[in-house]
Amino acid sequence: MAAALAGACAAVAGDALAWGSDGHRAVAAMAAQLIADSPARKHVTALLLPGESLEQAANWADCVKGTFCGPQTAEMQAYTAANPHHSQYHYADVPFQLEHYRDHAVGTADDDIVQTLRQAIAVLQGHDDDAGNPHHFSRRQALLLVVHLVGDIHQPLHVGAAYLGGEGGFVVPERRGQVDAVHMFDARGGNNLLLDDARLGAASARMIPPPLPRPADEAPAWTQPKSPTQPFHGYWDTTVVDYAFRRSGTRTPKQFAQAMIAARPAIVANTGEPADWPYQWADDGLAVAKLAYADAKPGTIGYQTARNGEAYAVWGLTVPDDYPVPSSAIARAQLTKAGYHLAALLRAIWP
Repeated sequence: MAAALAGACAAVAGDALAWGSDGHRAVAAMAAQLIADSPARKHVTALLLPGESLEQAANWADCVKGTFCGPQTAEMQAYTAANPHHSQYHYADVPFQLEHYRDHAVGTADDDIVQTLRQAIAVLQGHDDDAGNPHHFSRRQALLLVVHLVGDIHQPLHVGAAYLGGEGGFVVPERRGQVDAVHMFDARGGNNLLLDDARLGAASARMIPPPLPRPADEAPAWTQPKSPTQPFHGYWDTTVVDYAFRRSGTRTPKQFAQAMIAARPAIVANTGEPADWPYQWADDGLAVAKLAYADAKPGTIGYQTARNGEAYAVWGLTVPDDYPVPSSAIARAQLTKAGYHLAALLRAIWP
C-alpha cells in the first residue's frame, strides 16, 4: 500500500473539476434544450458572446483556473484579478454524515458554492447592489458561474466532505478547530482518499460497456499519465461521467443530454425563492454523498510530499467490487437533475 500511495499526485478540492468538461457540457446542453421555447433563451443568448452556446460556456469557470483550456482571455484575467479566491466558489466541505448545509457551520464559508450561487442568482435577478453582489459580478459573469456551479453542486463530493480521526475512520467535526491534522484530518474533498486504479479498472472492464468508437475525424482525447492510484474526488469528477455516458449508449455531451431528456425523468421541483434553491441542492448533495461513501473503507494513514515540500496525509480507500455500477447510476441521475434544475432556474429568473 505504501508504494501505491507514493504514486498519487497532490490535489485539493478547489482545484478539482467537478464532472469534468463533458459532464458540465452535458448539463448545459440539457438546460439549453429545455429552455429553447421559453423567454429565458433570449436573455441567456444576450449574455453569451456571438456564436457562443450555453454548452460552450459551461466550463468557463474552470478554465479561468489555468491554461488547460488555452490562453487566458482578457475577460478571464479581469475576473481572476477581481476574484483571487475564485477556486473556493466551486465547493463546500460539509461533513457528509450531516443532513443539512447550515450557514457558518463546519465546512461552509462566505465564498463557498452555496453562497456564490446565491449571489450570482441575485445578480441575474437584478439585485446587484453591494449587499446582494459583494463580489461585483457582472451579469455575464453571473450567468457563467450559474451554468457551471449548478453542475458542481450536484457532484456529491463538492458538498459532502470526509474527515478522518487520528486513529482512522470517518468522523464528524463539530467545530472548525477540531480539524488540526493531528487528532482529526480533512480529506480535502476526497482528494486525499486514494483508490487502487488497477483494481477499479479491472472491475469496470467487467461491468461497464466499452466506449463507442471514435469517429475518424475526431482528434484523440488527451489522457493523463497512469498512476497506481486515483483520488476518490477525481473518480467522481470524471471517471463516473465516462461510465454514465457508456452505460447510456452515448459518446458526446449533446447525445447524453438528448438521451436523458428522451427518457422523461421524474425530477423533483425546487420550491421557494430561486436564490434559496442552492440550499436545497446542497442538502440533496449531502444525501447523495452518503451513498457515494457507503461501504467505502479508509485504510491506515500515510504521508506524501507536496510540490512545496510540505507533507500531507493520505489514505487508501477500498470500495465494493461493483462500485462502478451504482456510482455511474448516481452520476447519471445527478447530471440529469443538474440539467433540469439549471433550466428551471433560468426559467424562474426570466419567466
